[in-house]
Amino acid sequence: MIGDLLRGKFVSNRLLTDVEDCMLEQYELPEGHIDIGLFTTACDGVGYVAADDATKKANVEVPKIYTTYGGCGKFNDGQVFGVISGPKVSDVERGLRYVRAFTEQQSTLYSISEDDSTLIYAQCVPRIGRYFSKAYNLPEGSSIAYLIAPAMQGAIGIDEALTQANVEVVRFWSSPTESNMSGAILTGREAQCDIAVKAFRDVIIEAVQDPIEY
Repeated sequence: MIGDLLRGKFVSNRLLTDVEDCMLEQYELPEGHIDIGLFTTACDGVGYVAADDATKKANVEVPKIYTTYGGCGKFNDGQVFGVISGPKVSDVERGLRYVRAFTEQQSTLYSISEDDSTLIYAQCVPRIGRYFSKAYNLPEGSSIAYLIAPAMQGAIGIDEALTQANVEVVRFWSSPTESNMSGAILTGREAQCDIAVKAFRDVIIEAVQDPIEY
């Protein structure tokens, strides 16, 4: 139903040990890292946040992660393909478990359709890890709001989040994108990021329940 809280779908993962030189080069692995973990999640945003979460809890890095194409006519079909690496096999194994645990237990997706076929992603991250710190040039431990929705709803939600919360835009993207979604990463104090997430979620749910304003 509209407004229901849902968790992310974890699709697959695999551990590869002592990878070949072609993968060392293609995935730009850090020096001394020869063991990698591969994973995919059904919602790309969840995968990015889950990968960052793993860098807070395991001795792993995220050398490569990207969104795969969503497909024509589909709102929320972009999977993420992620690669984590570590100095030891046990580090990578631990990282893969944390990625899966975050996806299945902590991610915060919300339904905006009666059959739950269309979702938005609105997540407050109280403390970012090494991956987001490097990717977005933010101090490790910063708070962010990670927000994703279909193009029109995303614009409505981000506008409301910026109106209601004292946050700054780290990154904003709009359709067309690989997953047919738009979104933003906002930063500020944790309480303000919580306000941004709630404002984003609530105004989108209101908009889909009453879609035509004029």
